[in-house]
Amino acid sequence: MKLIDPALTYNSSQKILVAVDCTIFGFDSKNLKLLLFRRKVEPLKGRWSLIGAFLQNDLSIIDGAKSILFESTGLKDIYLEQLKTYGAVDRDPVERVISVGYYSLIRIDDIDILSVEDYDAKWFNIDDIPELILDHGTMVSDAIAALRIRARHEPIGFNLLPDYFTLPQLQALYESIFQSKRDSRNFRKKVLSLNMLEKTDKKDKSQSKKGAFLYKFKKNAKLVKDRRDFLFDF
Repeated sequence: MKLIDPALTYNSSQKILVAVDCTIFGFDSKNLKLLLFRRKVEPLKGRWSLIGAFLQNDLSIIDGAKSILFESTGLKDIYLEQLKTYGAVDRDPVERVISVGYYSLIRIDDIDILSVEDYDAKWFNIDDIPELILDHGTMVSDAIAALRIRARHEPIGFNLLPDYFTLPQLQALYESIFQSKRDSRNFRKKVLSLNMLEKTDKKDKSQSKKGAFLYKFKKNAKLVKDRRDFLFDF
């Protein structure tokens, strides 16, 4: 393949747009969920989509992603991870568009309902996701795979759980992420051995009169140093 001198191409009339698309995960104490939006413009208007936008000239890619998340959820300073770049020539039927994918973890209770309603958005369980536009289905699959890899080695659950939570809620989160059930006694033994949690004197009595003790993540909870070890061996 013959290389092109970059100096000869800066004034090229070729049009390539850059977009940012975000896969937004949340957790409702029972199920891992995905926030989807009704597309407001043609083509494919009215179809389910990830939240995204074309990158403005005065924003970096990461700042563009943060801006999209703030406008759609009303939240700042949330967990955001770059996924990969999607650049198939025919991925958009109108223009040549390269999209940089991100995934984000948010606490559903923290989200700005008005912002979500403005975007005509809805939460879906990850095992009940509707057909999505373009290659957004691939983006979601890639994001779930990346989340599972990260969750094996890092205590990312604090980005999805409330400040105080029960061990059954923590187990439900990881079972939902990995779509796999675990024995509650073994899970409890494993998670307490990691020395990541701090037991409080507060109780959640929503499920029984006796109630379940509430826990919180320790401030110094960090990733596993040896990548051969696992926080959660699902």
